[in-house]
Amino acid sequence: MAVLEKIRVKFGVLISVIIALALLSFIIDPTTLTSALQSMSSKYDVGSIAGKAVSYSDFQEDVERLTAINELVTGSSVRGEQQQEQIRNSAWQALIDKYLFVKNAKAAGFAVGDAEMVSLTTGSNPSPLIAQNYSFLDENGNFNGQAVVDFVKNIDSDATGSLRNYWNYLQNSIYTQQFYSKYGSAFGFSSFENPLMVRKAIEENNVSSSVNFVTVPVALKNDSSVVVSSDEIKKYYNKHKDFFKQKASRDIEYVVFEVVPSDADIVATNDAVSAVYDEFATTANAKAFLLKNSDSPLSDYWYKAGELSTTSAQINDFAFGESKESVSPVIREGNTFYVARVLDTRMISDSVYVKHILLNGTDAANVADSLVTVLKGKGTSFSNLAAQYSADQSSAADGELGNIGWMTQTYMIPGFESVITADANTPFVLKTQYGTHVVVVSQKTKPVLKKQVAILEKETLASKETYNDFYAKANKFATLASGSIDNYKAAVDSMGVYSHTFNTVLESTSSYGAVDNAKEITRWVFEAKKGKVSNIITVNNNFFFVAAVKDIHKEGYATLKEVASSIQPVLYMEKAGEKLQKDVEAKISGLTSLDAIAEALGTTVSTESNVTFSSLTSQALDPGFVGAVAAAPQGKICGPVLGTVGVYVFEVTGRDTGAFYTEDDAKNLRAQKTQYNSQMLTSVMANDADVKDNRARFF
Repeated sequence: MAVLEKIRVKFGVLISVIIALALLSFIIDPTTLTSALQSMSSKYDVGSIAGKAVSYSDFQEDVERLTAINELVTGSSVRGEQQQEQIRNSAWQALIDKYLFVKNAKAAGFAVGDAEMVSLTTGSNPSPLIAQNYSFLDENGNFNGQAVVDFVKNIDSDATGSLRNYWNYLQNSIYTQQFYSKYGSAFGFSSFENPLMVRKAIEENNVSSSVNFVTVPVALKNDSSVVVSSDEIKKYYNKHKDFFKQKASRDIEYVVFEVVPSDADIVATNDAVSAVYDEFATTANAKAFLLKNSDSPLSDYWYKAGELSTTSAQINDFAFGESKESVSPVIREGNTFYVARVLDTRMISDSVYVKHILLNGTDAANVADSLVTVLKGKGTSFSNLAAQYSADQSSAADGELGNIGWMTQTYMIPGFESVITADANTPFVLKTQYGTHVVVVSQKTKPVLKKQVAILEKETLASKETYNDFYAKANKFATLASGSIDNYKAAVDSMGVYSHTFNTVLESTSSYGAVDNAKEITRWVFEAKKGKVSNIITVNNNFFFVAAVKDIHKEGYATLKEVASSIQPVLYMEKAGEKLQKDVEAKISGLTSLDAIAEALGTTVSTESNVTFSSLTSQALDPGFVGAVAAAPQGKICGPVLGTVGVYVFEVTGRDTGAFYTEDDAKNLRAQKTQYNSQMLTSVMANDADVKDNRARFF
């Protein structure tokens, strides 16, 4: 009993906590508990901006919102990794703008008022984001201010909320852009050059010199008499420490086994294509056939000459060449087999201008048919009819008086694909996910020859037997390499495989050699300790990696040990150059001609004309030499001067004053400097605010 009492007194609080957690696990859903724990951990943050943590869930919401806007604008869903990366970058930049740039701009005294925003959106001074927006242009490509007003009026009637999200996005973009414009203008005007400074720059850059000179290069091989001590390296490191800031990285080695089809696999694929060739050539339902037999479905796209080359140059040559056949022979490109069949040929426009009236409700189809009948009659214009239905709240006509705008095969609202081949000025009815539309194509660009082509495509894949053979090799290597990097090296030697070296692997690294989408490797590398070897890491289902971590570099300042080898050559060149300068000075002491100096130094005299201080010329010359020539008196032997790559002794033999560097050149140079400084604004702010971008952990 005494022991139980002691336990109760000593550990009562701990036991109570354990019991409470156990009870919570019954009451709270495990997923909810996990989410709560994640929200309290910075491990699940994609970054921080000016002290503001950005959680993964919040960032993903922003990404999804921008993705929806992109789909609304382009009419197509985001599928490619490059597109997704661009949207994630846009989402991150929007957060930088919101929590850092705009905040700093306001602190600097800049403001964007309500009246200013009205003027930039629906007023008389539209922002380029409005004035050049494809949605607000008329059929002649001119800005239509009424279209913007109608768009805003129609927002509340959009049950999906897409129009409101898009309008909010436009307003926020314009608002932010104004701060950039004002801050950038003030920043640019602060870099002031008065007329005297401009005139001096023009005069200096219009002076060119002719010069004879002797060069003695600094020896690239180590001079045993030039010693760089560890103290000198340390002193340089401490003085230039900011140069050695680094992101977290890893140095690794890896072996990769790529699963490639065997000769038997290739023959089998060729036989499979040949077996269905005749059916493909004669089938009346190419769409159903390709869904069953091809790696790619039938495309409704109308191709013009050259566009099929992205799939296969041989297919393009067949479709638009001199062949009279409608079906190509079997074409092999690498390990992929194709058969192409021309389904139709027409003269089709690249772009069409589309007008529509959107109708909703149970009677929309009948109303649409009646409107088509009215439009086919005489005396009623489409614009007048669209305006009438816009004013009628019972008929949900679109907010742009029927003008959708120019559409192409790649810039297309889903469901409107048939407008590309529709006759001009002939109204018809379309049903899409948005409702029932009365559609008219009012303008078309000049038609060009296009073809619809069905493509039977079969990529040769490794068979199960081939896959197993490669996996067995990878598994054997992983077994031998298991445990330590020494075992890894021994396995490389015993199996005779090639080990790739990859230093400075970052958290953002997703490609290893020619292998993309390999973040699985990066994630393992950053979780592993130094000297560890991975199990098999499968990438894209056909690459087997085994990786070993050689070294770990933490985020922050690189250690002296890590950068000493890169500092040593810098200091060696400096010391070797200074020693060479003294040696040259001693050897030429008392000599009064360049020929005698060249002979004493074992070299020859070189000549250069049109040497100017301007950065627009003389770029191939040593900057130290160019600077010395610009300041040297004419007719006097000067030097030795230490440049970047050697020591120079020279004589300016003549000078000319030209007019090749003009006031426009000076202004352009100033503009370039201003633009560069403006581009550095956010990066300087981000560095000062210690912005952390950890998106690479998740994407």
